[in-house]
Amino acid sequence: MTMEIIEKNNGKVVFITDMSTTLANAIRRSASEIPILAIEEADIYKNDTALYDEIIAHRLGLIPLKNQKVKEGEAIELKLKAKGKGERTEVLSGALGEEVVYSDMPIVLLEDGQELEIVARAKAGKGKDHARYSPGLVFYKHLAKVKISGDGEKQTELAELYPQAFEVVGGKLKVKDATKCDLEQEDLKEYPGITIELKDELVFSIESWGQIDAKEIFNGACKALKANLADVSKALK
Repeated sequence: MTMEIIEKNNGKVVFITDMSTTLANAIRRSASEIPILAIEEADIYKNDTALYDEIIAHRLGLIPLKNQKVKEGEAIELKLKAKGKGERTEVLSGALGEEVVYSDMPIVLLEDGQELEIVARAKAGKGKDHARYSPGLVFYKHLAKVKISGDGEKQTELAELYPQAFEVVGGKLKVKDATKCDLEQEDLKEYPGITIELKDELVFSIESWGQIDAKEIFNGACKALKANLADVSKALK
């Protein structure tokens, strides 16, 4: 199996691979079995805001937390206490402490004198059980093979519609980056001279929510898949 990395940083990894769609889908699904820390419960002692307790609790569950290993059933406590000062006070995720990944995510607005007091508990869970434990996005598509004939070179409008995939060079339409092309032949009925075929190779993308790096998501998914296959093998013996 080959892998050619075309984009890599802590938050995102994109590579071209000749792995089968079956294996790619198995890895994608296995990402939901990586243990991730997220707020599971919230005791709301004061809430003078315009939002119901349930809405605030829902927003707390969507805040990415710095992932760490915790024992089964163990919880990490996060406290939030805020009071409105002036016309409007914005309560941000950073009010929960240093455990949050992004400190500038809005939770609610407080009017002058309004109070919000919460004690939240975060536990480890898996994305297959609830979306709040999802580590990020894992997806793939077939790599597009784009051919542009003489007539196709005149279709410069496509560079404006799809600037990541096409560009205009010397007044002619050219392929800028085939990995960014999400079109199929059916989408180009009005643009003669351009042919798009889907190759066997896949463009595999991983985007992290921030709890763990994109590379860790891929490695964790592979480990989870390997463990599940081992369990199946044992069951068949």
